[in-house]
Amino acid sequence: MTTTIRTNGNEVTICLEGHLDTATSAETNAKINSELDRIGTIDTLTCDASRLEYISSSGLRILFSLAKRYEAFRVTNVLTQVYEVLETTGFTKIMTVERAMRRLSVEGCRLIGIGGVGKVYRLDGDTIIKVFREGTTMDEVRREITLSKEAFVLGMPTAISFDVVKVVPSKPSQGEALGHSPSEETEGGCECYGLVYELLKAKTLSTYLKQHPEKLEVCARQYADLFRQLHEIEVPEGGNVPSAIEVERRQIEHIRRYFPEESIDMMLSIIDRIPKANRLLHLDLQTKNVMVQDGELMLIDMGEVGYGHPMLDLGHAYSAMVSLVGDYEKTIGIPRDLGQRLWHRAIDCYLEGLPADVVAERKAQIEVVSCVRNFSWLSLSDSFPDSVIQECKAVFDERVAKRYDYLMDVCKTFGNWTL
Repeated sequence: MTTTIRTNGNEVTICLEGHLDTATSAETNAKINSELDRIGTIDTLTCDASRLEYISSSGLRILFSLAKRYEAFRVTNVLTQVYEVLETTGFTKIMTVERAMRRLSVEGCRLIGIGGVGKVYRLDGDTIIKVFREGTTMDEVRREITLSKEAFVLGMPTAISFDVVKVVPSKPSQGEALGHSPSEETEGGCECYGLVYELLKAKTLSTYLKQHPEKLEVCARQYADLFRQLHEIEVPEGGNVPSAIEVERRQIEHIRRYFPEESIDMMLSIIDRIPKANRLLHLDLQTKNVMVQDGELMLIDMGEVGYGHPMLDLGHAYSAMVSLVGDYEKTIGIPRDLGQRLWHRAIDCYLEGLPADVVAERKAQIEVVSCVRNFSWLSLSDSFPDSVIQECKAVFDERVAKRYDYLMDVCKTFGNWTL
């Protein structure tokens, strides 16, 4: 039995390897207590059981003692045979116990979507997997799961993940071995988190529209209905869904590293004029984040869900579908002309029945809000290529700085959009 204790500030991890039985428990318990006493203040204590092959009643007593001593105690990466013991004895009900994650590879899997925080692959005929970017934490993954469930309960057609996995690095191709960039079908050189979804015979709205451009009118109306369905839902207070405006402000603050103070102030001045509201917003509802299954649309990427005013949600979507900065077809999955035609028809459907002057005003408001999302999305990852960052900085002057007076005039009309 091998016991290793690691510290990261006031966070402590106990790594157990081997068999924690009658023969080893006394020595293990003495070592753990001695080290924890030496460390002193401990905010969170984690037992990493990824290499714990067996545990007896004497080992269980050690875990129980730690759980009583430390409120923030959990056992993670528990192998199946050990998890069954913990579950049978009721330990899973009295402390946080997390199973070891399955490890999967996406090597050879078809890439069907790319977003700011990850990629989506088709694993097989029944399942897809969202692979998060390198550096994504488990807390961020749990947050997306929580938001997906919240949106589902509130009435949205949302796919719910049934498994959290680790995605192992794909073997480098010959080109990668020679120093070329990895293909978009493979991952990098580290393990990443993934969420597995069961979606039978589903394809992204981008793929469907590319294969059936004659269906643009039908797709546009369904796309508009999806927005409308979202925006009719009022988010109750006290839930897990965050304020979209507060998140947007944090994202703008995050990109101060790229933009001068004056530019940040311009973006904040637009966001701060958006009226308060409590409607459910997706905030990344572009056509690669929508799946078509049995003729119906379903959301798969809920990591940015929030509540607020619909113009913020529509501004985000406009930024992706119309004014995207970067490789449009790679990101959205369809030619820019086709994507823009879909959007313009969809927004006409969304605003259908309103007077012409109100429609024109709301379209202008959506375009103004999009001018912030064109740049705030850089906060979604700190690993975007420098070329992408420079391209965003290069278009800021044309889209915001030179038009600032016009943008502020449109912002004065934001209050006209009542719900």
